Amino acid sequence: MTAYVTENPATGDVEQTFATMSDDDVNDVLARSAAAYQEWRHTAVEDRVAMLRATAQAYRDRADELAALISKEMGKPLAQAHGELALTAMIYDWYAENGPAQLETEQLAPQGAAESTVTREPIGPLLGIMPWNFPYYQVARFAAPNLLLGNTVILKHAPICAASSAVMAEIAHAAGVPADAYINVYASNEQAAAMIGDRRVQGVSLTGSGRAGAAVAQTAAQHLKKSVLELGGSDAFILLDTPDVAATAAGAAAGRMMNCGQACNSPKRFIVHEDIYDDFVANLTAAIEAMAVGDPADPATNIGPLSSVAARDRVVEQVKDAVAQGATLHTGGDALDQPGAFMAPAVLTGITPEMAAYREEIFGPVAVVYSFADPDEAVKLANDVDYGLSGSVWSSDVAKAGELADRLDVGMAMINEHGTSLPGLPFGGVKASGYGRELGPWGLGEFANLKLRRVASAG
Repeated sequence: MTAYVTENPATGDVEQTFATMSDDDVNDVLARSAAAYQEWRHTAVEDRVAMLRATAQAYRDRADELAALISKEMGKPLAQAHGELALTAMIYDWYAENGPAQLETEQLAPQGAAESTVTREPIGPLLGIMPWNFPYYQVARFAAPNLLLGNTVILKHAPICAASSAVMAEIAHAAGVPADAYINVYASNEQAAAMIGDRRVQGVSLTGSGRAGAAVAQTAAQHLKKSVLELGGSDAFILLDTPDVAATAAGAAAGRMMNCGQACNSPKRFIVHEDIYDDFVANLTAAIEAMAVGDPADPATNIGPLSSVAARDRVVEQVKDAVAQGATLHTGGDALDQPGAFMAPAVLTGITPEMAAYREEIFGPVAVVYSFADPDEAVKLANDVDYGLSGSVWSSDVAKAGELADRLDVGMAMINEHGTSLPGLPFGGVKASGYGRELGPWGLGEFANLKLRRVASAG
């Protein structure tokens, strides 16, 4: 059975445990969600909008409490936790403000009929399987559009986020969502698979690892269920030129080390023109070494612990393997000799295609830097991984950067910025980074029935 435990990654102390649901509970949850759907789908849109607005306000009103909660659960520094909460509230507000227009009936050209229209309707209970790295934001991406649409939600969060997932359900219910329209479950992977296979569940959205995504996609496909997968990334940051190498390197360091490097769309591979490569590596290393690693509750901390000791050890082993295979380690890379899941942030160069680190996602505080001489070489290197979440190109010549950005095999290509996520922008990738899109109007389309209604011509 999956263990739902709050183990503070900054101290290693187990602070709270939660009982996993029984197999008998699974049918009860599914029956409740299916019954609630028959009422929730007919709830007035303006009432669902009011729920979204109240939810957004609750995240703002309880920001200090909620930030401290995830800092203790998964190690996010408090300032970054507050940033996540602000974005979470923005998502609920965006759907409250912009979502209803997406639900209006669309008039089509009649095409030989008296009338042809399309309506966007809900499809039923959905299962959301969420990750630990952005506990509130990831749930909002899934729950906000689907609750507005009229679907009901069964939420299986990461086992280390049991406490925050319970608070999210509490917030939804206090905002007006019926108890059975949003059900938080402490389910095992096997129980989640059983839910996907049940005829009452109409779709599943997962954000997580490639291994988990493949398992969910296979189960969903076997039962002809729609799935949306947001998986890993190995984002390229292509630097053609910059008037200020030190400033660009400092920004790159901040982007890579945010959330202790545990973000699917953070810049993980810095591909830098050879003319400024040495200067960039030196400044990037200095910027990372200047960051404070420590207690996420301390306002002075830049980098907290990884989510668990096991996660930390995995990243440390990846760094050691790269060095053993010939890579150069410029700083960090070791576990810190203290309680908790801390490691010294690292910078690696000299990674070659023969090394595991060339293709693997390193989900932790490690920056990998490559050199290139020709823009075609940079694009080839950027695309030569299985992932395709996002990527960026940086240059004072925006047109030239745009040409390269258009050649990146990614779901999100950016110029002179990286990792931007806003409520009205589509979020998702290609290749091993998954499929489907969240946020914006696209988030209202993944689990919707686009129903054609056609009235024959009287003639």
